[in-house]
Amino acid sequence: MSKKENIKEEEILNEQENIQVEENQEVEEVVEKKEPTAEELIQAEKDKFLRLFAEFENYKKRTSRERIELFKTAGQEVMTSLLPVIDDFERALSHIEEDKEAEELRKGVLLIYNKFYNTLEQKGLSKIETKAGDVFDAEIHEAITQIPAPSEDLKGKVIDCVEKGYKLGDKIIRYPKVVIGQ
Repeated sequence: MSKKENIKEEEILNEQENIQVEENQEVEEVVEKKEPTAEELIQAEKDKFLRLFAEFENYKKRTSRERIELFKTAGQEVMTSLLPVIDDFERALSHIEEDKEAEELRKGVLLIYNKFYNTLEQKGLSKIETKAGDVFDAEIHEAITQIPAPSEDLKGKVIDCVEKGYKLGDKIIRYPKVVIGQ
């Protein structure tokens, strides 16, 4: 081998070494840039903690609201099953009023009805007052039929209430069934 060839080989090797050294330096620089500082790590952990704490607080509030709502409407199924009994009492009272001979019977049935209804009211049951002439509201009433209005001012209004509606707290458990004029 000649001297020139040796010099060229050395130059090529030196260039390769220089390139490799530069690449290693670049890799080291990149690695240095990726590593976060202690303050950044602390800030990231604080942020994670605050988010987790806020999420837990929201969870506690939501579950307490759900529990309160559950307690308010816990007896909904029982109340709904007792509504036909109230209807039967009201029908019995309306028929007994027509019979003058059964005054003592009427007093007894009225006493039982009042006691029963007052007990249900104490548990949160209340009537939805609906009378003839009220404006029909689909959010509150359930229309079972439409009939021609007896007068012009009763169009779109309640003509008759067929079945009373009831609320348990703020929740409607039975909508009043009404006849509306068209």
